[in-house]
Formats: sequence, C-alpha cells, structure tokens
Amino acid sequence: MSGGAKLAVFAKRDCPTCRLVEPVIRTLAAGDAGFRVYSQDDPDFPAQLGAVVVDDRELGQAFGHGIEIVPTLIRFENGIETARTEGWDVAEWRRVSGIADLGEGLPTLRPGCGSRSVEPGLAEHLQVRYGDPGLRSRKIEFGAYDDPGEACYERGWSDGLPVVPPTDVRIIRMLQGTTRSPGEVVGRIPPNLAECTVEKVAINAVMAGCKPEYMPVVLAALEAALEPEFTLHGLLATTYFSSPIIIVNGPAARRIGMNSGLNALGQGNRANATIGRALQLIVRNVGGGRPGEADRATLGGPGKYTFCFAEDESDPGWEPLSVARGFARGVSTVTLFQGEGVQGFVDQKSRAPEQLARSLAMGLNAIGHPKTAQVQRAILVLSPEHYAIFAAAGWDRGRIQSEILAATVRPGSELIAGAQGVGEGIPAAQAGEAVPKFFEDGLMIVRAGGPAGLFSAILPGWIAGRNRFELQPVTKEIKP
Repeated sequence: MSGGAKLAVFAKRDCPTCRLVEPVIRTLAAGDAGFRVYSQDDPDFPAQLGAVVVDDRELGQAFGHGIEIVPTLIRFENGIETARTEGWDVAEWRRVSGIADLGEGLPTLRPGCGSRSVEPGLAEHLQVRYGDPGLRSRKIEFGAYDDPGEACYERGWSDGLPVVPPTDVRIIRMLQGTTRSPGEVVGRIPPNLAECTVEKVAINAVMAGCKPEYMPVVLAALEAALEPEFTLHGLLATTYFSSPIIIVNGPAARRIGMNSGLNALGQGNRANATIGRALQLIVRNVGGGRPGEADRATLGGPGKYTFCFAEDESDPGWEPLSVARGFARGVSTVTLFQGEGVQGFVDQKSRAPEQLARSLAMGLNAIGHPKTAQVQRAILVLSPEHYAIFAAAGWDRGRIQSEILAATVRPGSELIAGAQGVGEGIPAAQAGEAVPKFFEDGLMIVRAGGPAGLFSAILPGWIAGRNRFELQPVTKEIKP
C-alpha cells in the first residue's frame, strides 16, 4: 500500500458480520501501521489490537464519516476518502484494501447491521453535538438548575398551558416533517409584522406538542392565515370572540390521524389539538399577539387556544368542503375560518329534510343576535344522524345549503331596530324587505361527529363579515 494510503473499519461487537470479519480486521492491522478500527459499542472489540482500536462509543467518528452500515471499510489517500464498501463483500473488500487474497475461507457475502449513529432518535443528537444543526434562531440558554417549562411561562412564551421546551434536537426532528428549507420565510406575522421562517414555525410546533408529520398542515394553515382576505391582524385585535378555525380535508388528515368523528370538536386528539395551538403560538411568539396587548377580546373563547378538526369524508356521495371550494378530490387542504365557539343545535323530532332545513335555519338565525343580518358567516357542522335525513332524501351539499339559506329569510319589519321592543336590529329602511341572514356565500357546511345523537353544531363567524369581500375564509393546499 502506498505511503499516503490508510484504511479504517467502522464496526461494533453487536454485529454478527463484524464478528465474522474479525480475522480480516487482524490481517489489515498487521499490514498497515496507520490502520484504525472505530468500535461503536466496545473499546475492546476486536480484542488485543491495542491502539489500533479507537473507542467511538460517543459516535463522533461515525457521524463525521456518515457511517450508516457496519462493518464499513474506507480507504483514504492523503487524508481524502477514495473508496468505501459496506457490509461484507469479499470482492469489494479486496478492491478497497488492495489485498488480492483478503478474506480467504470466509463466505462471499454477508449483509451488515445498522450503524449506531443512525439509530432512531440518535441521529439528531449527533447532529447537534458534532455537526452544524443549521438552526439560526436566537438561542436562549438556561442555568443548570432552571426548569425550562417554568422559564417558558416566565418569558411569556406560553398560552397559559404547559409548552414543550424547543431544544435543538426537537426542532431538528420537527423540521424533518417538511421538505422546505428552515430559512425559508413563510411571511410576516401580525401585529408586529415579524418575519417568520420555517424554522420558527417548527419551534412553535414543538412548543405546541406537534409531531413532525403535522408540519405541512401547520405551514399551510399559517400561509392561509397570512392571506390578506383572512385579515389576521384584525381578527387578532377585535374585541369579538373570534379566532382561526382550521378544517382539514383530504389524505393528509387521515395520514396524521386527525379526528372527524366522536368528539371531533373537543379534546383528546393530538393532531387536532396541537395544529391549531401551533398557529396561535406563532401569532403570540413571533408576531407579538398577546391578550391584553394587541389581542383586545372582551371575553375571548376556548378557540383562542386551538380550534382544528377534520371533515368526515367517509361518504363517497358527499362533496367535501375542499371540493366545494375549488380543489380536486384527493387533494389535501386546510380551510381557515374566522369563527367563535360551538353553538349546539338540537332537533330530535324533524324527520323530513324540509323540516330539518327550516329547523337548522332557526338555529342559524340566532347567531350574533336574532335581529342582525348579513354581518356574519357561519359554519354548520352536520352530524351523521342529521346528515342521514338529508342523504336519504337525495339532498346533496348544494341542495342542503340552498334550502337552509332560503329558510333564513325573514320579514325586515321583524328585524329593524326597535322591533319587538329590542333596540338591536337592522336599519328601518329595510322594514319592507325580505332579509336573508347571510349573503349567498355566507354559509359553509362540513360533516363531522359521532354516529349517535341528533345534534349538530353551528360555528358563528366574526361580525366583521359584513365586509363581505374584504373578509373571506381561505383554503390552501397542503404541500410537503
């Protein structure tokens, strides 16, 4: 072997193939003064080789050389890698080592084992310890005896519930959930219009408790929220109850295990809970939107923690919300709506679709105030048992929506300010009109919920909905 050529083997005792090639390793050690074995689990393996064996239990050498399989044989020329082979292939070991009869008497081929450096959960630790993790956000150091969870509270990074401290390792894992660059700027977050990168999204997704596979949904939700027609800044600063409601459609919802069934609008599902929370934490921690400061809600509501669920798409005869909003079937989307809490709706007696449509209209007419009109949008979350009444009659999404909207029309004389002894109401000039509760695009219908219970839900919209073309729900495709 030339003077500038050196060989190295990466191995571990726990690998049967590494034990198989022990005689080969000894042959290489005898013929090359610069030969090294980097042992990943036992500094005495192979035994009796002395300084030839380098203790690599901390895996710095394995990480630095990108080792994925053991045994791996590498040839270096003047310190530069020129050849490598993984596992045991006698022809390859002879080629890399330059020894024509190496491995006589051993099997021709044996697969290797996974390097410890690529074990699940370990690779990110090694990247932080030995490499450049690629994180550029300002890092906050805590003292050895500080409680990171309490420190997050003290620094105002929490929504009032415990958050997961965003360590480098957790952020790196979160970033593995998307193909987008950590430094890519997603947008500027109100109220401070602070620049938000994919990395900062990941940090807040960690704090919210997300899994890495949720990242594409969180990113799509944030992009939807930043569209001008969503008016996130106004939604943040309003004195009303409203906050973003996220509805997820398509394969992505099923892939990450979102809940569209029993208790879909409630607690208990990690994806539902943490995706919506991540968006809220981004607004808080990146944009500076904190209650009592830019957030001026008179009372607020639980949706300011999180409000996110998936639509039930199990009935092939139902047109999903994403399709109704212009996307092809099978495309994963998020739809963001400026809404408030759940208004329960009960009708256990209507069995004809016309009856149920009129009954639902009565519930919808009550949102905000029974005498207001065309100041809010609404989402109707149609439960399986109520939907079954419409489906049995052959009513599709369009028919259900048009019949309900028609049933919300009322005489203006009943709604004008002062009518029925109530000061609230529409202008007196509309007394002779037939007044609909909503604009024609003011009602969205989604399916969700458990199989038992003749209950549906109404999610009232922000009263700024009177600015019809300036304030709109937004739907975005979920991309990797």
